[in-house]
Amino acid sequence: MSAAPAERADAARNRQKILAAAARLVAAGAAERLSLDEVARAADVGVGTVYRRFGDRAGLVFALLDEQHQLFRTRVLEGPPPLGPGADTGDRLRAFLHALVDLSVGQRELLLLAESSSPPARFVSDSYAFQHAHATGLIAELRPDADAAFLADALLAPFAPSLIDHQCRARGFSPERIKSGFDQLLHGTLPPEAAVPPVEQASRRLPADDGSVADDGCANARR
Repeated sequence: MSAAPAERADAARNRQKILAAAARLVAAGAAERLSLDEVARAADVGVGTVYRRFGDRAGLVFALLDEQHQLFRTRVLEGPPPLGPGADTGDRLRAFLHALVDLSVGQRELLLLAESSSPPARFVSDSYAFQHAHATGLIAELRPDADAAFLADALLAPFAPSLIDHQCRARGFSPERIKSGFDQLLHGTLPPEAAVPPVEQASRRLPADDGSVADDGCANARR
C-alpha cells in the first residue's frame, strides 16, 4: 500500500496560520464565539480554505487540542522527571495528574467546545487513549493486585471539561486546590509505601507548564 501523499508546503503554511489565528482568538477569550469565518479573517485566508481544511468548528477545535496533546505527550515520554522518565512511579503518576490539571484548566474553553460538539469524542480521542494507557501502566506497577484500567478511568473521570469548569467558575477552586484533591484520591489508591500524606503533598507546589508556579489559574474564569 502506498504512503499518504505529503502535505504541500503552502497547505501546511495555511494550516499553521489558521491554527495560530484560532489559538489567538481563544487566548483572547473568544472561544465561545469562535467561527470559521472569524478565524479565516484573523488568519488572512479565504473562508473556503478553512472549511476545506477542518470541515466545521468541531474539526478546528479538535485540531487545536491535538496540537496541545502532542506537546503534552512529548513532555510525558521525553521530558524531565517527575513528569518524564526517571522518577519513582508514584511521583510520576502524581506529576502526571498535576500536569493534567494545568492542561485542563488552561484549555477548558476549548475542551468545553469539544465536549458540547461531540460528548463521546473525549473517550475515543488519541489524547484520552494516551492518558489512559499511561495512567494504567503506572498504576499496574504500583498496584499489581488492582484493576489498573478501571482505576485509570476513575482517576481521569474528574477531568471532564464541564466538571473542571464548574469547579473553577462556581466553586472558585484554584488549580492547587484541585491538585490537592487528586493527592487525596491517590492517598487512597496507592500502596502505603508509595502514597504521600495529603497534607504534606498539598503544601508542595509543582511548576506550571511555563516554568512558573501554578497558583490560581482558575481566577480568570470567575467573571
